[in-house]
Amino acid sequence: MMNFAVGFSLSDITTTTTTTPPFLDRMTTKNNNHHHHLLLVRPSIGGLLLHRHRHRHRNRLSLKINIKISNHDALVSSDMAPANLEQKGIYLARKKKTEEEEQENPTTRNMGLIRTLLIDNYDSYTYNVFQHLSVINGVPPLVVRNDQWTWEDAYHYLYQENAFDNIVISPGPGSPTCPTDIGICLKLLQECGDIPILGVCLGHQALGYVHGAQIIQAPEPIHGRLSEIDHNGCRLFHNIPSGNNSGFKVVRYHSLVVDVESLPEELIPIAWTSSGTLSFLGAKTSNMSKQGSLLRKFSEESSVPKHCNGSQEAGRTRKKILMGVMHSKRPHYGLQFHPESIATSHGRQIFMNFRKITEDYWLGRDCGPAVKEKPHRNACTQVPHAGWWCKDVLKRQQHLNEQNGGVLNSNRFLNLRCRKLERLAKLVGGSKRIFCELFGEHKGDNTFWLDSSSVEKGRARFSFMGGKGGSLWKQITFRLSDQSDGDDPFKSGGNLVIEDAQGFTSSIFLKDGFFDFLNKELQSISFEASDYEGLPFNFYGGYIGYIGYDLKLECGMTSNRHKSTAPDACLFFSDNFIVVDHWNDDVYIMSLQDCSNTAAQEDWLDCIQLKLLGLKDSFSSTLAPPPPPPRTPLADSPPPSEVGFILDKSRDEYIKDVEKCQEYIKDGESYELCFTTQMRKPIGETDSLGLYLDLREKNPAPYAAWLNFSKEKLCVCSSSPERFLKLDKNGVLEAKPIKGTIRRGSTSDEDELLKFKLQYSEKDQAENLMIVDLLRNDLGRVCEPGSVEVPNLMEVESYATVHTMVSTIRGKKKKSTSAVDCVRAAFPGGSMTGAPKLRSMQLLDSLESSSRGIYSGCIGYFSYNQTFDLNIVIRTIVIHEGEASIGAGGAVVAQSTSEEEYNEMILKTRAPLSAILDFEKKKKSLYP
Repeated sequence: MMNFAVGFSLSDITTTTTTTPPFLDRMTTKNNNHHHHLLLVRPSIGGLLLHRHRHRHRNRLSLKINIKISNHDALVSSDMAPANLEQKGIYLARKKKTEEEEQENPTTRNMGLIRTLLIDNYDSYTYNVFQHLSVINGVPPLVVRNDQWTWEDAYHYLYQENAFDNIVISPGPGSPTCPTDIGICLKLLQECGDIPILGVCLGHQALGYVHGAQIIQAPEPIHGRLSEIDHNGCRLFHNIPSGNNSGFKVVRYHSLVVDVESLPEELIPIAWTSSGTLSFLGAKTSNMSKQGSLLRKFSEESSVPKHCNGSQEAGRTRKKILMGVMHSKRPHYGLQFHPESIATSHGRQIFMNFRKITEDYWLGRDCGPAVKEKPHRNACTQVPHAGWWCKDVLKRQQHLNEQNGGVLNSNRFLNLRCRKLERLAKLVGGSKRIFCELFGEHKGDNTFWLDSSSVEKGRARFSFMGGKGGSLWKQITFRLSDQSDGDDPFKSGGNLVIEDAQGFTSSIFLKDGFFDFLNKELQSISFEASDYEGLPFNFYGGYIGYIGYDLKLECGMTSNRHKSTAPDACLFFSDNFIVVDHWNDDVYIMSLQDCSNTAAQEDWLDCIQLKLLGLKDSFSSTLAPPPPPPRTPLADSPPPSEVGFILDKSRDEYIKDVEKCQEYIKDGESYELCFTTQMRKPIGETDSLGLYLDLREKNPAPYAAWLNFSKEKLCVCSSSPERFLKLDKNGVLEAKPIKGTIRRGSTSDEDELLKFKLQYSEKDQAENLMIVDLLRNDLGRVCEPGSVEVPNLMEVESYATVHTMVSTIRGKKKKSTSAVDCVRAAFPGGSMTGAPKLRSMQLLDSLESSSRGIYSGCIGYFSYNQTFDLNIVIRTIVIHEGEASIGAGGAVVAQSTSEEEYNEMILKTRAPLSAILDFEKKKKSLYP
């Protein structure tokens, strides 16, 4: 390190009127209550060269500079302020106020609205950035897809309308070298040298690429894993620590990097990895003596894979990786890591620092304060071609005040009546006996049972059951049309068949699709909220059934490669039903009718009450089922092909496709691909309800379900442990994705070891984290800014046959957003697609051999009062037209091994497969 002083004039340097010239970067330190501003200058050949910067607004500055030169940067001490007297007065007044406010509250924001143009590169994390910026900027950014604006559009709003103060370029799949991956981003980086820009991941790579750097494959793909960061203290990292054990850990999602050897002179490195990769929970193991001993035992038994985070050496790379750059002349910054991730520390501070950079940049320009007078209000309504999601929500919000167009009854006023029978459930034999006695005739034709058969640890509380009931009952069956308009994913359309309570059917073509229809149906119902005050559950009548995976076509996908043989959605409108409260053993009898049919409503309530009390009178403790035996893992099932199942993919084909998934990940096309397959077996006429009852005994689950659509020859037997999405009457959205699964042990010691192995597996943590960030993004589309939170991250839950890693994401729904809007924003569940969602679904469509159909979709209810609760269709048997099918798969990540992925897929089929085999054995013994 050398110290020397240099005095010279900047009168020959053309620069902007910024607080800090654009080729410098300001840092502020405090010593003895005085602020010292440090400016970073990149040295070049022959010592220190200050680059000439040309700009529309020119000023000449003269000052003396003290220089301290290190190996990487020159630190320049100055109190440089704008030369224009009016601007200087504004700057000094604001600077004084800022210093006073920062002493009282370091997080104080000292300027009005910051208007951000957020370019979405078709990523599944963009709305996490959106949420941060909405809170920090004081106004939501405008989200525009990277192919929705021409440069002429962008120029008009950026320069003629002065609509934005800065630009953020999102992450995304692919490479900046591919025009279809990066869209308009390169042009913005080339032409907008006088607008602050922050590029994240793909945006960072685009910043490097546009200035001549090469984009190369990283030493290893890193997705959902953490690294500690060294940085040079520039303004983007103000108030953020640096280096090993500093607490600055960031999440990385990338397979490509900017080649530091090809970095042009105008791009300055500002951040690097300081260590290898870390798992999110790995640092905690040293403080857990019991788990530490378990880990040692695993190591002794050679049971710990390289991705179980006892040792992190497998993930370490010897060479430091470039994690950030800044432009020497322009206010442009790039970050390879993801500051918006839930597991990145100091992520919000980075966005706050970028806001401050933007403030100071514009305060130093003649036109700056005037620009601020144009507030960014409802930008998505003012700017055409705004993002598909924003445009579609606006379109559907217009429907909220429209009539239903004569499709079904519109503007219906419904009345809810209920009766509570306290402490009755156990006295009549539980929910299984209630369902079988009241709705089990004729093998449960046209019945439903949302069955919380696993209620331990508060996982679930209520079961809902019913059948073909009152005058409002109907069944709606939707099939996507064969031909869809690929240019408009919201006009795919399809045919809807409606059967009413009297058995009459009608057919309608839904041009705008199923979700649009369901939204208008729910919006057409009027009610009195006082009808359900005090009830502890959220379903009061409405639609119950399933939505199949192929309805992704109405949620952003432009095509389906495969077509389901089963309907794409099938639901009952349930007006008469029963609710069982498993916590309190209460039974509720519910009836929903219009005002003209109250007599029939009372008759049904009376009838069901008498039946339930009759069950109590006929029930004896001798009839009560014995307590279930201790849960033990299922024995290994024979290979599916040996017991009559036809697999979509053989073992070798499945392994080969897993390897293809990893090639896509290596190339940067995806972070995680949830690859699946299906197996099928003809079973002919069978007692589907008996099969479901066997399945629920073998594999009780909190989000289990039975659905029987007899006219479609379709039964769904689900033992799902996973909630997709729930919206309660307080407007709180909740998702509980599962990522990470391992079998149960045969002994308590082995079981505890396996549970620990899952908890501290770096691979499984990465899988879970990626989906948590994806669900935060999906909820961020429809939730109030700043309300999305993760109260539980990577908790291990234990079920009859497996341990799973589960996280919980919650947010407060925007008042202007409908229940169906929330589902569309998140469908299909990210735990069944991978991330980024759209690109991953495209790749999976190309690899998988058939439609997933009902599997990977969701089952649950939509209540007439705009609440819903939906599961993810996994661990499920679908019986359609005499054929049973089981779907299963797993998340493929860079750390996956193809053999382990195949074994995990087979593990997930074990419970439903065993139920089918055991049921067939029973049937043979009864009817030899």
